[in-house]
Amino acid sequence: MLILGIESSCDETAAAVLEDGTRLRSSIINSQIDVHRKYGGVVPELASRRHIEDIYPVVQEALDKADVTLDRIDGLAVTRGPGLVGCLLVGLSFAKAISFVKKIPYVGVDHMTGHLLSVFLEESKPDFPFVALVASGGHSSIFFVSDPVTFHIMGRTRDDAAGEAFDKVAKLLGLEYPGGPAVSRLAKNGDSRAISFPRAWLSPESLDFSFSGLKTAVANFVQRNNRKGIFPNVPDICASFQEAVVDVLVQKIIRAAGLTGVKSIVMAGGVAANERLREVMRERCDIKGFKVFMPSLEFCTDNAAMIALAGHYFFESASTLTHDMDVYSRSLGFPEWHEEEK
Repeated sequence: MLILGIESSCDETAAAVLEDGTRLRSSIINSQIDVHRKYGGVVPELASRRHIEDIYPVVQEALDKADVTLDRIDGLAVTRGPGLVGCLLVGLSFAKAISFVKKIPYVGVDHMTGHLLSVFLEESKPDFPFVALVASGGHSSIFFVSDPVTFHIMGRTRDDAAGEAFDKVAKLLGLEYPGGPAVSRLAKNGDSRAISFPRAWLSPESLDFSFSGLKTAVANFVQRNNRKGIFPNVPDICASFQEAVVDVLVQKIIRAAGLTGVKSIVMAGGVAANERLREVMRERCDIKGFKVFMPSLEFCTDNAAMIALAGHYFFESASTLTHDMDVYSRSLGFPEWHEEEK
């Protein structure tokens, strides 16, 4: 079965062709970083317009690279949400048009589901069930994953997501956009113990995240030193901030694994590309006896390969969409985890 995946939830226009859920025949990603860099963040209206310009050539390039035409495609998988509504509508409308004209069935994929399953694009795959951390600019959540289409949420961010905190701290420090890679790059030359930034553990049993206070602590530290005429070492700030985020993310996902009794931990999403996070996750999982699985860097950020893969599983287990189906800006939600479900 050949599936064409389409992703346009934020500032990447992406398309991919996946064969039988295992062979990735093409994956094309067109980033809009250069468009949004001067604004220090994604401008939704500009992102939507760029998706309109790029969607056709990106999809055509994916088909060409896969050496197929639309007549060979058996199913379409497109991101329905969460994301920027204007951006999502471009991808969904394009998929609907193809479906209507070519009579190809299509499924809508939740963006978070794509990230949860992205690790299955790699050779090394976890066994079900497992727990997964999805950390990105818009999400910081922990899931219990029973099978390819059944997820329970165990924890989520209460305010700023991890990636959002990276971007805001980078902007505060006058670093370039996107902020995550800029902070990570400078952190390599800094001392992670130089500044004792807070960790928001919340209640002892909580698996939720909160990074707003950490972001504020960085801002207060910089402002306090500036008033004194002291200009602190930026790499030290980056390293200390990064370590605080990594510490919380790793400890909470390992706690979730312990609560559920699973042996495998998956980490996905844009923040999962962070070198320090990957390093600490491997180290602590080795100590605790868990197997950790992470997608390669190209599949951590938004891509259509993970959407095509999720679509593959949906075609096997769910009905296709009607042409009046709409997008959604926030997640439709996953069932809550209850400890007695273990």
